[in-house]
Amino acid sequence: MTPLDACMQRVIRPDIQGLHAYAVQPSAGFVKVDTMENPYRLPEALQQALGERLGRVAINRYPAERCDDLKAALALHAGLPEGCALMLGNGSDELITLLSLACAVPDAVFMSPLPSFVMYGLSAALQGVRFVGVPLTADFELDAPAMLAAIEQHRPALLYLAYPNNPTANLWDDAVIDRLIEAVGKHQGLVVMDEAYQPFAERDSMDRLRHHPQVLVMRTMSKFGLAGVRIGYMMGRAALINEIDKLRPPFNISVLNAEAGLFALEHVDEYRRQAGLIRSAREQLFQQLSDLPGVKPYPSQANMVLARVPDAAAAFAGMKARGVLVKNVSALHPLLDNCLRITVGTADENRLCLAALRASL
Repeated sequence: MTPLDACMQRVIRPDIQGLHAYAVQPSAGFVKVDTMENPYRLPEALQQALGERLGRVAINRYPAERCDDLKAALALHAGLPEGCALMLGNGSDELITLLSLACAVPDAVFMSPLPSFVMYGLSAALQGVRFVGVPLTADFELDAPAMLAAIEQHRPALLYLAYPNNPTANLWDDAVIDRLIEAVGKHQGLVVMDEAYQPFAERDSMDRLRHHPQVLVMRTMSKFGLAGVRIGYMMGRAALINEIDKLRPPFNISVLNAEAGLFALEHVDEYRRQAGLIRSAREQLFQQLSDLPGVKPYPSQANMVLARVPDAAAAFAGMKARGVLVKNVSALHPLLDNCLRITVGTADENRLCLAALRASL
């Protein structure tokens, strides 16, 4: 054992040593339809305008007022209800981490349906908090009796509900969600509605935010079209947001990122146009996947489609060999056996993706 190995064994928590880092596939040279990014760049005129604007930013100063300006612009964009506040995160991942830090009281339990976004459970583990996952039904719907029983048994401090869900891409039954919110509220817990894919969905949770003090709504500008900018935001009652915001690192959003976010909100019509293109392409992709023998796509309200294939490992490898990168999610949960998650791309990307999948089946 080297001196460094001995040092790490002594000072790094054993549970951390046993974890696997979040994996990101190398993608250079591939048709990249694996990470739910908006495939469209800004038109050239807007690219030039953004570049000139960023060039004028005072990067010798810490970000301050511009982050406040971004919060105000996001509040207006989202329709933030009266009595609520908004906080910024370096992507939704940081907000999930801050929630875990804030809510890691003794004997706390965090909960989510499974399969869902892996960072809910991982963030709980990093804070030493017990995580309880409740399986979805075979068709990826919320199992209301099982969820209600788990809430009654474990009294979760946090219940995460991704709406639409990742990686299944569906919106769950609203009546069931409202029952879960009431059940968690009875035990003085919080419900986090994670709306990362809101630009592509036909419903959102802003009414729940208005009517339930225990509800938080979390969104990101990543799927909006700024994945490289890393801006997440969370909305809730002002008193609650103010407590969680105490844990936010100072200047967690760079002044360049804040300026890029403000620029995007000033040109929201362009991003809405892009979201419309993605929604239309999603329906075409779903139908074309349905026409492939042995492939079962699932209805989507996000910018991705989950599809079950005869052999996901072989299909993934075959598509990669043909220059197309998708996500094989089979190992994430037994319900996802032989499932691929495919991001909706441009028309050319979707055509190449389908050709590679067809050749790989």
